[in-house]
Order: sequence, then C-alpha cells, then structure tokens
Amino acid sequence: MFNKEILIQELSFKAIRSSGSGGQHVNKVSSKIELTFNLIESLAFNEEQKIRLQNKLKQRLTKDGVLILQCDESRSQHKNKELVIKRFLELVRVGLIIPKKRIPTKIPKAVIRKRLKNKRNLSDKKANRRKPDID
Repeated sequence: MFNKEILIQELSFKAIRSSGSGGQHVNKVSSKIELTFNLIESLAFNEEQKIRLQNKLKQRLTKDGVLILQCDESRSQHKNKELVIKRFLELVRVGLIIPKKRIPTKIPKAVIRKRLKNKRNLSDKKANRRKPDID
C-alpha cells in the first residue's frame, strides 16, 4: 500500500490558538493543530495512487492539491497531533481502496417460475371475485 514513515515525514504541522471559550490560560496556549499535506509533491505514492486520492479527496483538497486537516478536540497539543495524524492516515487508507467491480448475475429459473406462479394465483383469486357470466 504505502509507507507510513515516509508519509508522516512529509506532513507539516502548525499550532494555532483554539477557538471557543476558555479560562485564564486561553490566550497563551496554542493547542489546535493544523496538518498540511501536499499530495502532488508527495514521494510516498505512485502516480496511480495520487490520481485515485485526488479523485476521492477532491472536496478536501485546495486548488494546489494540498490537504488541510485541523484538530482541537483536546486541550493537549500532543494529543491533538496524534488525533489529526490518525484521521489523516485513515483518510488515505480509505481513499486508496479499490472498489470491486460488480458482476451482474443471471436470475435463477426457479425464481422466475415462482414469480409467474404467484402472478397466476393472484389473477385467479381476483377472477373468482367477479360475478359469473350468465348468458
């Protein structure tokens, strides 16, 4: 698939002050982590994998082919960094999955026979509800 070590080395991180309410410590600590990854210049993937990832992640990529993820779930910068790396690796793993091609199957003859038999039974039942023809 891909080499995690090379991939993690290509990531760049930036610590930002987290939004939202806080306490006395809020304006001093930058606990929010922003992960940036340049997919186009990456050496961890071959061209085919890059194209697949570009198609799967096109909603999340910038015009320059850069993926940006943010995490501010925890008050700890290190915990946020771990979380954003896990999220990134999961995105890449899911993005590289090649879906299986669906092979259409033939409808079994027994199924066709059963359907036609049910239709015939329903038709007979409704025919029996009609008034008899007296001529």
